[in-house]
Order: sequence, then structure tokens, then C-alpha cells
Amino acid sequence: MNGYRIIKAGTANIERIMELLDCGRAIMRSDGNMSQWPVGKPPRTTIENDIACGNSYLVMEGDEAVATFAFIPGPDPTYSYIEGGEWTDDTLPYHVVHRLASTPRSRGIFAAVMQYCKERTQSLRIDTHSDNRIMQHNLVKHGFTLCGTIYLLDGDPRLAYQWVKP
Repeated sequence: MNGYRIIKAGTANIERIMELLDCGRAIMRSDGNMSQWPVGKPPRTTIENDIACGNSYLVMEGDEAVATFAFIPGPDPTYSYIEGGEWTDDTLPYHVVHRLASTPRSRGIFAAVMQYCKERTQSLRIDTHSDNRIMQHNLVKHGFTLCGTIYLLDGDPRLAYQWVKP
């Protein structure tokens, strides 16, 4: 995993997670994705809930947290309806990856996170904004299939992807 190790995040890590989300937002803006994760999103309360439920993780390089993500067992309510397609597999239990963000200098984070998650589930689902070209590229590169469009609780559309263990 490129010298990275992945650990569960705790309440002591909230400030660093918020900083990493700001880094992710800046990376998206520099790539032309101007509307995903407006300031204040995802909210601190969501991160606190991820931690409380044991679903928040940090990617560590030495003693430094260089990335964060949530790895959550399904079902995810926003994935119950998909438009313009269908899930590759709708029978297996699945996990969802949300809120993946890293420092701009970090390389190989997506691969490290996917390796970690794929070792722990048979099916992964991820959604992303239509302007998030970086994420779309990484998803296809790592064996995900575009399945259709889902809608967040606030109604915003997201491209929905799934990976199923071969």
C-alpha cells in the first residue's frame, strides 16, 4: 500500500479530518469541480457520526494522516433507487466509500484505500459528482462499473459505481 497504513479515526482526529476534507475540496476546485463539497459540506456532524459508528478511517504515512475516508456497511438509503441503469449486483451485501480526501502531495491514496476496502467486502459502491473527473478516472481504473445515477438526500444527483469481487 505504498508505505501507507490505514487506521480507524477517533474523536481526537476530527480537526485533521476537517483539514483533509478542505484539501480534497481544493483539489476538486483546481480540477474544475466547482460545486461538489461546498464550504461546510460534508458537515462536522457527519464526520462525528462516522467516528461514533466506527466508520471513519485515516491513511497514515509515518505519523502523519495524509488522507481520510468513510467505509460504511450498506444498505445506504440513497442507493435504494438508481436511475438510468442498475447495480451490477443487487443481491450481495455491500459497503460504501464516502468522503475520500487527501493532501495534494499524496500519491497512490485511492489504490491504498481500494485495496483495504476490497479485502473486507465482496461488493463496493461509490458515488461521485459528474464534475469529479479525478474520481471517475480512478473508479474505472480500479475495476468499478458506472451503474446509473443516484440522488443524495438533498436531491443532488451523483454518478453511481459498483465493484464486485470477481
